[in-house]
Amino acid sequence: MTLQKQSIRVLVVGCGNMGASHAIAYQNTEGFEICGIVSIGKSKEVLNERLGGGYPLFSDYAEALASTKPDAVCISTYPDTHEAFAVMALEADCHVFIEKPLADTVEGAKRVADLATKKGKKVAVGYILRHHPSWEKFVEIAQEMGKPLVMRMNLNQQSHGVMWNVHRNLMKSLSPIVDCGVHYIDVMCQMTRSKPIQVNAIGARLTDDIPEGNYNYGQLQIRFEDGSVGWYEAGWGPMMSETAFFIKDVIGPKGCVSIVAKEAGGTGKSDNVDSHTKTESLRVHYSDINSENTFVKADEWINLTDEPDHQELCNREQRFFLKAIQEDVDLTDHIEDAVNSLRIAFACDESVKTGLPVML
Repeated sequence: MTLQKQSIRVLVVGCGNMGASHAIAYQNTEGFEICGIVSIGKSKEVLNERLGGGYPLFSDYAEALASTKPDAVCISTYPDTHEAFAVMALEADCHVFIEKPLADTVEGAKRVADLATKKGKKVAVGYILRHHPSWEKFVEIAQEMGKPLVMRMNLNQQSHGVMWNVHRNLMKSLSPIVDCGVHYIDVMCQMTRSKPIQVNAIGARLTDDIPEGNYNYGQLQIRFEDGSVGWYEAGWGPMMSETAFFIKDVIGPKGCVSIVAKEAGGTGKSDNVDSHTKTESLRVHYSDINSENTFVKADEWINLTDEPDHQELCNREQRFFLKAIQEDVDLTDHIEDAVNSLRIAFACDESVKTGLPVML
């Protein structure tokens, strides 16, 4: 069923880096109309000015929801509000675009997913890498390398200035391997198309600037039913090393594929949001050898001409959201994947805190 293509009135909630990028995407995308902007502090005024002014501003989300009566809500607040804000939006018969993670508990994520089904509304989760052509190609080539796969990924951030404030606030409710890890766990699940069966994880608290029960460095390992294994590492803070902060490698019996981001992977770029999605080049290596054990194929370099920056990726996410609403696209698999990756990430979090492996 195709719905009539009329303008979708969207309430923007949260005006930080992601909220601002999504608001710009709404303003620049035909089919969306911003009906209000919500934040507790002054960031809403800053964003309003950046957008040219004139938008209704609110400090209270419930008041904004009742006053503007939007068709959709964009939630880019801290994770501990995601579930409650999404539930309020769905109860108000709104579609929801929500930044990852879907909630700060697995049970909360399931509640949002179930309510979306009950209300017949679209919930799109901000898995930005799913909209990047080079990451899509990365997954595609990985799937051609045979089984089992070995997946090596990290994103350590030597965060300082504003980004250290952001990370400290995030760590009031989540660890880095949950907040960031859901992206890369999702990628691993796409690559293997296999069931994860066990996780192990370690973590360390390297600063007193975060709650006692949390840690700002973590590394997780996943075992899959098909024999594939993967690890992901994430650390946040001014003490983090930039020597090897950007690793994206997948190895299989037939060879390997790697993201080689020489510019984005340079010193001083680890906490730059634009650098996190850049690929620049994919290097494909084939394991074929002759009788003298000499490689018979040269490494292949793939440089895709479509290399969207962070803002363009947000634009694409919102075009995906718009299409889902206007054309009644079934997002069941999309939201189930989001719940699944969060379930795996929290199992890793449990492993850090107990020191034991967790069976899935």
